[in-house]
Amino acid sequence: MTSEPAPETARGLRLAISGTYSSGKSTTTEAVSVATGIPRTHAMTSREILLDLVPGKQVQELNADELLMLGLRRLEERIHNESGPGPFVSDGSVIHEWIYGEARMRAGINPGAGFLHRAVKTVAGLPSRPFYQGYMNAYGRIVKDRAKRVYDAYVHLPVEFPLRPDGHRPVSERFRRLSDTLLVETLEEMEIPYHVVGGSVRERVERIVEIFELPLVMPLDEAIAVAEDRVRRARELIEADARHHSAQRAASWRRRLAYALRY
Repeated sequence: MTSEPAPETARGLRLAISGTYSSGKSTTTEAVSVATGIPRTHAMTSREILLDLVPGKQVQELNADELLMLGLRRLEERIHNESGPGPFVSDGSVIHEWIYGEARMRAGINPGAGFLHRAVKTVAGLPSRPFYQGYMNAYGRIVKDRAKRVYDAYVHLPVEFPLRPDGHRPVSERFRRLSDTLLVETLEEMEIPYHVVGGSVRERVERIVEIFELPLVMPLDEAIAVAEDRVRRARELIEADARHHSAQRAASWRRRLAYALRY
């Protein structure tokens, strides 16, 4: 009688690449995918989703309800993209949007704003905070349960690169470090096998390939060059779009005041 094959052997490895903002997650995931031929999955960026979900707004102008919609739309995308039978390497995972929401509960709804702005937001949000915290707790339970069922392993990329000031992600260094801490704590809690992999992009990809004994369909240096070009072109499109929408925005004192007081 033969033993049953391990799930990752029977269906192919389902690997999630974890990391917070500017950790090199997209480039690393793309390079692993190109080098090994394993399909890459991801969710659209916040900027791309907002063009359809809340046209004309930047992420830092979203109220709490709109931020919840944004997180749920990205969760919907991840579930759809990861629902196939085969292997994948995921740029992020279903817990990431929950982590960012939980970090906002601690650091403020717009963690990239100045102290006074964050203080006003905090005061404005006090009456509704218990509801949103309860929602985030329930959301966290759902996505953690799904992560344990879907992913065979995680690779976590620590914060090693400077925070990229791209203008469309309202974050701060404190928020980034908090998100990184919450990611690692959640991986420990879920008891999914995970590996912390640092270094240059090449060192990371080489180590991931070694850990999971992945066959190569393209030399690493060539795959990394392809990945870096793809990520660069995607980033340029997003940043050009962000500049276009920023140039069309009215900067009246009424708009700024309403933005400051909205939770």
